[in-house]
Amino acid sequence: MKHVKRLVLTTTAVAAAAAATLLGTTAVQAASAKPAALPAVHAPAALAVPDGNKLTGVYSAHGVQTYTCTDGAWKLLEPAATLSDKRDRAHRPVALHSRGPVWVSTVDGSAVNASAIATSAKDGAVPELLLKATATRGAGTFEGVTYVQRLDTEGGVAPAAACTGTDQISVPYSATYAFYKAA
Repeated sequence: MKHVKRLVLTTTAVAAAAAATLLGTTAVQAASAKPAALPAVHAPAALAVPDGNKLTGVYSAHGVQTYTCTDGAWKLLEPAATLSDKRDRAHRPVALHSRGPVWVSTVDGSAVNASAIATSAKDGAVPELLLKATATRGAGTFEGVTYVQRLDTEGGVAPAAACTGTDQISVPYSATYAFYKAA
């Protein structure tokens, strides 16, 4: 009888602990479902997004700028970077950036293509850019994006030395990408 009573009490305690954990997790998930405010974006005046557009996402990017040898000089072939939400302490990937340029959400599959319309030089780094969206697809993160800013660039500059043949080189870079949609 003692063992049965202990088993019932233990089972009840385990069930109560599991329910409390589940309720606590649900409460934490509900509290964290509301995203934190977007980080501030500081861009040179030349890269200002036109009025009527609202900041909808700010992501840190880490990757490479790949260059290929063309007529003895390094020419940009493509970027390749992984973007993560600046508000996410775990730095989970939320998008991939590649040739086009294009950004594709790893969360929902939405994508945006864009074309540079303004640049701002930065010593020792690839230039900062203002890009205008040329196409979007899918519902989600990049649906309806109108403008993209590449800011806070570090690295990624092509080698200064001449090249030969069809050599390629990938140079590490990082940046902040800010995405806007019509307000």
